[in-house]
Amino acid sequence: MEPLLTWLGSYWWLVFPLMGAAGGMAKAWERSARRRHERRLETLKVKAQLKAAEIEARALTQQGKRRGAAVAPAASAVPNDLLTRLFAEHDEITARWLDYELDVAKLIAFPAMSDGRQPLTAAFLRAKRTADALRPASAEAKVTEQQISEYLDAVGAYAVAFEIAEKDARRLRDSTFTEPERKRLDRAQQLLKVAIDESATQAERNIAYKRVREELDGLILLSDEAVQVLENQVARELPSSTASTASSGAPAASAAPGSPDAPAEPQPEPLPLADPPTGAAHSQPREDA
Repeated sequence: MEPLLTWLGSYWWLVFPLMGAAGGMAKAWERSARRRHERRLETLKVKAQLKAAEIEARALTQQGKRRGAAVAPAASAVPNDLLTRLFAEHDEITARWLDYELDVAKLIAFPAMSDGRQPLTAAFLRAKRTADALRPASAEAKVTEQQISEYLDAVGAYAVAFEIAEKDARRLRDSTFTEPERKRLDRAQQLLKVAIDESATQAERNIAYKRVREELDGLILLSDEAVQVLENQVARELPSSTASTASSGAPAASAAPGSPDAPAEPQPEPLPLADPPTGAAHSQPREDA
């Protein structure tokens, strides 16, 4: 220890050049991060432009095939064909997004898709609002070329933003949660399988549903629509009791249906679904779509 202190005492002046070098490295790292961010934004812009051009080209190509290469399409019909194609692209992206929003199992597996704090998810939600706002009322609506161009760019940006957000969510999965939170998500995933299992009793499904809501409380905010879809899955009727009778080895019917000797088939009534805990704040804010 003493030789080290002696060496440090002899070369104390090295602190100053080392501090300068550290400061230079920090500035270089900051400049590199800024350049990476700028390149990323430029890449997103180019991808959106390419997507918009691809949509427009497909629409015009389909129109040309329908009308024939020798017949020039009327200028007034081009916007309608293009709008129809844009509407289809717009609706397809929205349907893919709703597949995450309404499927609780997917929300648990890829929670970043519903987390507005994630930068790429927030960018997707902003692109969605822009595309929705610029969407004409119908394919027959009278729109200007400027409106079509703006909507075309918005749909292209919407498609690219979704692709990027989805890839990021599948990469992150539950890595943004702590270890105890990940265990809660795992329990919720297992309980969810019981809650929607047709072979389970209604009471078992109700209990599993209640515990799923408890495990997710404060971790993932379920939309009202997602809750309604899940409740419909939990409350659906069980398979016919004839299957259980056949599996037990008993005859399907030993007496006429109306006779007093005929066994009564049990008809368990579904239990009311337990309300989720109230008063518990959710920790994940969401941007309105």
